[in-house]
Amino acid sequence: MASADFALLFDLDGTLANSDPLHYQAFARLLEENGKTLTPELYQRHIVGGSNASIMRALFPERDENAHRAMADHKEALFRSSVIRMQATPGVTQLFDWAATRGFPIAVVTNAPRANAELMLEKLGLAARVHALVIGEELPAAKPDPLPYLTGLARIGGVAERACAFEDSPSGIRAARAAGLHTFAIGDALPAEQLLAAGADAIIDDFTAPELWRWLEAALA
Repeated sequence: MASADFALLFDLDGTLANSDPLHYQAFARLLEENGKTLTPELYQRHIVGGSNASIMRALFPERDENAHRAMADHKEALFRSSVIRMQATPGVTQLFDWAATRGFPIAVVTNAPRANAELMLEKLGLAARVHALVIGEELPAAKPDPLPYLTGLARIGGVAERACAFEDSPSGIRAARAAGLHTFAIGDALPAEQLLAAGADAIIDDFTAPELWRWLEAALA
């Protein structure tokens, strides 16, 4: 693909939509079924932003890899069964429209399984507007490795110097920054200092933030 003039790359869960409550409920049920209890601290420490493989190793170190895969599949089925409708983060449509009118490609880069990601994008009404969907677990390394973002850039013909990323977790921020991307953190779930320590260039509440639009205007000047 020819090089894009500018490109936008988005995380999915917690960034394009606040899906965390549904994930929390699914993980809580999984742990309850296995005699354990999920707490907010455990969720933030071992789950937010992680790949299923790393999450299951942290939550169930006593189980083997085959069990981890089965438990992850069960959790994701629980999540998908709860996705009736999804509300996009404020400003998403505006930002997608802005990119479309300028011919700027969009990639979604996520550690979520493909079935989850495709379902969420469909429910958000964004599936047809995404030019590349990069699934971390389908690559040799998922976030926080930069490979998913580097792959996203390659698939949409982007270069890091003419692109930006949007994330909500420290692992995702580290991945995007390691790929050389200017990174905005969606900051309604974690403390600002945690997001900044991971390398976020700026923290915004959502995609209507004036500082985001000022940065985009300056980036294209």
